[in-house]
Amino acid sequence: MLWGLSSALDLYEEYLKAFKIKDDPLPEDAPSREEAEEAAGDNPLHTLNILICGGADPRHVIKTLAKRYTHRIRPKLNIYVLDGCAEIEARNMLLLGVALEDPESFSLVSKVHLFMDLYGNAVIRPSSHHYMAAKGRTLLKMVTNEEELQRLAPMLNIEGLKYKERDGLEMAFSFWQPHPWNVFEVTAYWEQRSRALLGTRYDHRNGAFDWDLSMTLKDRGGQQICSQEYRYWRESGVAFVFPEYEQCKANKTLAAGLVRNGRSFIHRGYVGDIQTGPFCGFGLRTVEERMHHSVHGDNDYRATDITERNLMEFFHELQTQTAYEHDTTRSRRYGSVQLLMTPLLNHQEVDAAGQAAYDKPWIQVPGVTVHYVSPMEMVQLQQGAARWNNMFDVVFMAHNYYSFLSKDFFQAMRAQALFVLETKLMTVERRDRVQEYEAKAKELMKQAGLKAAINYQAINAKNMWLKYKKTDKDEPEDEAEPESILQPETDSDFGEPCEEYSGVVIEEIPSSNQTVAAIKREVEAEGPLQPKINYL
Repeated sequence: MLWGLSSALDLYEEYLKAFKIKDDPLPEDAPSREEAEEAAGDNPLHTLNILICGGADPRHVIKTLAKRYTHRIRPKLNIYVLDGCAEIEARNMLLLGVALEDPESFSLVSKVHLFMDLYGNAVIRPSSHHYMAAKGRTLLKMVTNEEELQRLAPMLNIEGLKYKERDGLEMAFSFWQPHPWNVFEVTAYWEQRSRALLGTRYDHRNGAFDWDLSMTLKDRGGQQICSQEYRYWRESGVAFVFPEYEQCKANKTLAAGLVRNGRSFIHRGYVGDIQTGPFCGFGLRTVEERMHHSVHGDNDYRATDITERNLMEFFHELQTQTAYEHDTTRSRRYGSVQLLMTPLLNHQEVDAAGQAAYDKPWIQVPGVTVHYVSPMEMVQLQQGAARWNNMFDVVFMAHNYYSFLSKDFFQAMRAQALFVLETKLMTVERRDRVQEYEAKAKELMKQAGLKAAINYQAINAKNMWLKYKKTDKDEPEDEAEPESILQPETDSDFGEPCEEYSGVVIEEIPSSNQTVAAIKREVEAEGPLQPKINYL
């Protein structure tokens, strides 16, 4: 999995809400803000350890860091990132590096579009390809030279990776370089995967794509995804499209299973998601309700536009530590516009030795350390290894890591800790399988002694996450929160649905007309209309 199937979370905010820890917003004026920060210095939350199992992308890390300035209480954050293979960890480092890139290197909009290109497109722009290669060389120096790592990104810690995983990072960064022998025919791999998935339905794939979106994803919270962008992504692997850009270079960050073969590499091709898409992380919700407006099912804005707006907010907050005010003229209303999709261009690999280095220090986030953990530690956590006992305050686990979940796993959580489990809601699996998954997960967490952070029994909602907490206190479950499904605004011309009539309304019939008056008397004599019953 190369991207998550749930929206980005501020994991520190989730912890505060779960345990109802008071954290009033900081004042706007500078003097009062400084006084409040000093007053919040003496607080019981000195350090918060967060574990992200199978996040597949840095969406939770980015939002948690971006919203850190809004909290009065700011404990030291240790974020432990655990993913299944070195290639995903290398990709996460690259995407986090884009988010924390020096503001002098890119404008805000350019940085956002670069992130979107590398994050969700199988075929990328030449400029994005150049950045990927140049940044890969910089990251290669960082993982092989501790001094370079401390100079550029002191917030990163790779001591938890074994030498084998570090070699995997080195191979990934080397594979991204534009050499003719680094072959990654992603369009061919994408078509092979699609043909294998659809089988005989491949010749009628547009109907299958529309069915998955309209009958499944939109019913489960994906209303913001437009049919045009989803269909184009299912066909080509390109999710985020803007009219001014042309994609022609393979996105090598999507490669997995790299093995060195002389100076070239053997890999498994593309093994990521081909059914849901990279729209869930940043493209389903935004604080601006106007961007969720739709008329007769046609959105004003695409999931691409929502993703762009949310990333501009997060990146602005990372750079300035101030609130973001969105310029409405930046967002283009392409939701109901049929863009002309041109064929993907051909390209040739060339040496990029003379390109920009992108080796400036990252944006500093004081009090935060991101630890990369060996994938082998997942088994140790599953077995309840002693060195991880009583370690984490917040744990996030992706739905495809559920098989590693056990009662012993929860020993790694502290006495007061929050556990967030991603569900299968935003997959295209059958509804009964999604419900079965949630039922099993709830039963396991109940047996482990965890309590629901939300009263799931009180609502009949579709849950993107299951939030449970570990606590010794006997406290009631929280009230349900409207967080599962965001209903878009619709055209209100039709009003509310009316009640079914049990009779005939005759008060408005004018009595001056004798014929009408006679009909009125007959109707009153017959009484209310009765339903017609067919006894055959």
